[in-house]
Amino acid sequence: MDRTRSDLAAGGGGTPEPAPARRRPGPAARALAVLAVPVVPLYATVLSYLVYHPPRRPHHRSPEEFGLPSSEVWVPLDDKPAGKGRSLHVWLCPGSTDRVVVIGHGIGLSKSASLAQAGFLHEAGYTVALFDHRNHGRSATDRAFWGLSARHTDDVAAVVGYLRREAGYAGARIAVFGFSFSTFPSLYLLRRPECGVDAIVCDSGPALELPPLFRNFILVKGIPVPAPLRTEPSLGVLSRVFGAVGTAMLQAEWPPPAEGAYLRTPVLMLAGDGDSVIPLDGVRALAGLYPGAEVRVLPDTEHLQGMKTAPDEYRAAVLDFLKRTLG
Repeated sequence: MDRTRSDLAAGGGGTPEPAPARRRPGPAARALAVLAVPVVPLYATVLSYLVYHPPRRPHHRSPEEFGLPSSEVWVPLDDKPAGKGRSLHVWLCPGSTDRVVVIGHGIGLSKSASLAQAGFLHEAGYTVALFDHRNHGRSATDRAFWGLSARHTDDVAAVVGYLRREAGYAGARIAVFGFSFSTFPSLYLLRRPECGVDAIVCDSGPALELPPLFRNFILVKGIPVPAPLRTEPSLGVLSRVFGAVGTAMLQAEWPPPAEGAYLRTPVLMLAGDGDSVIPLDGVRALAGLYPGAEVRVLPDTEHLQGMKTAPDEYRAAVLDFLKRTLG
């Protein structure tokens, strides 16, 4: 993330604001919080929708700025040709034909937020494919309210499938690299029998439980919430409804059962020990379900800040993992 507001609907991509010393609200603030309770469920529902349908941010960097040779590719999401139906926008940076990394991004951001990772991976010889999830960057708009887990997983699957079927990487070993929210569909992809993925890298997620993460987004001011709704009793209602509705919109079985590909696919989870959005304990608890998962802890690191706080350790961890799993 670039600067405050996490990677959420406000379009931010920055370091979550540290939790300030909480002042005891005065009588007027508490009164407003009580009066606001009846409208809190509606507000929480709107926030839930905005989380998955955030205001778009334009690409703020380009592959050329990182010395990456690239071509633009449109990957269809429908059975229609690219340009005729919904598509995902991809930067394809060719390297090795037998080692490929598909790279996502945090929510409310675009693939340009992941160019630093793409840079060191391409330098190490990997072909890199960076894509915008639907409702992000230059990819298609999808106004759906339900079934969002399957839709975002479709995004990852579409890019992997395109590379294997149409881009000349049919025999390649492929890893998927997710960030924060995109770590969830990246891992969920393993539920699909023909996922076509040999390894997964996750930065700042995922976690064992989903509802608590929504409260964390509120507390780090990752979403626009008026002051009265940050005060009890409104805060408690908002947290519960936001967590319930935001989780329900996914319509996913979480955590995925430890079976099938989850028993054999290697997964690297990079987690900051100071992450206040998706805490380390939740990442460790999820990793403990799967025999091929390993957690690398980045010291003094907040959400999605590993490349800034521990760049050498971050690169070494990712490159070592990919060398072991992709060759």
